[in-house]
Amino acid sequence: MDKIKVLVIDDSALIRQMLTELLNKDPEIEVVGAAQDPIIARDKIKQLNPDVLTLDVEMPRMDGITFLRNLMRLRPMPVVMVSTLTEKGADVTFEAMELGAIDFVTKPNLDVREQLQNYAEEIATKVKIASKAKVTAITDRVRNKDKDVKRTADAVLEKRSAPSSTKLKTTDKIIAIGASTGGTEAIREVLEYMPADAPGIVITQHIPPKFSTSFAQRMDTVSAMTVYEAEDGQQIVPGHVYIAPGDQHLLVERSGTCYYCRLNDGPAVSRHKPSVDVLFRSVAQSVGSSAIGVILTGMGDDGAKGMLEMKEAGAPTIAQDEASSVVWGMPGEAVKCGAIDTELPLASIVGKLITLSRS
Repeated sequence: MDKIKVLVIDDSALIRQMLTELLNKDPEIEVVGAAQDPIIARDKIKQLNPDVLTLDVEMPRMDGITFLRNLMRLRPMPVVMVSTLTEKGADVTFEAMELGAIDFVTKPNLDVREQLQNYAEEIATKVKIASKAKVTAITDRVRNKDKDVKRTADAVLEKRSAPSSTKLKTTDKIIAIGASTGGTEAIREVLEYMPADAPGIVITQHIPPKFSTSFAQRMDTVSAMTVYEAEDGQQIVPGHVYIAPGDQHLLVERSGTCYYCRLNDGPAVSRHKPSVDVLFRSVAQSVGSSAIGVILTGMGDDGAKGMLEMKEAGAPTIAQDEASSVVWGMPGEAVKCGAIDTELPLASIVGKLITLSRS
């Protein structure tokens, strides 16, 4: 089997050396070259024809965002961003995802050699995912920049039968969304077109802790809905979106006729914290048939079992289709286990959600 050819682009000689060493330890990956800035990288891409780039954000002569914008217009290819774990770094990283980057890894500010070793498996995994991802030119993507903005789940929540549909019935619906790789951009595209009076939306996206705050703030600028990073005890109301913090599970709890966010610091589920399975199970148990479930692009199977529980509780369920997913892991697994009523391209999901929420 041919190895995945990687070009490392970073102005730090230490980072270039470390990424090269870490990636070359994986038998499926070969770092074919490194570049200290995008100008050198352009020539090396032509010479080496890599399958995947790792790309730093702040570099001399041309910053990573400008380079990525040009790359995705002229020669679209898989890119994994290497970003510092700061608020500024998070904002730039999400801009990179909008431009077409597949994923990102965090670059530590201190103890770089030791800390990067801790990320070795994650970095290699994300490069492998990126090598199989679907990448399209910027011009092929629909954008609406002028839009007016304003373990299993048992480890966290014991499985139990949902209350009867008659007991659960309220006037409010809840939309629950789960995503991973490619999900930050997919979620953006959904929230950008949801109307201001849409049902309350709860979201679990696999994301590092310091990035979830910036992600929620960024989504708030593109959506007619009001978007928060969820807080414990926060009431879920129409027109508002609640995104799980990057280091805690998000659950939905019902009290009387009202729904509330509950944050849980329990163990990782399906190797993730926050976990989509945990969110979906809580929604199945607390909201039942008044919920709508959506599973978007992502690697692995987190969310598939929880989505099946939502379906069994009477909630309509939607999966992003394979053609429009960056990685059809999570939605694909949900389809395979019989948890999905409808498969749709990303561009059609909002219309379906609006129809279901008004039925």
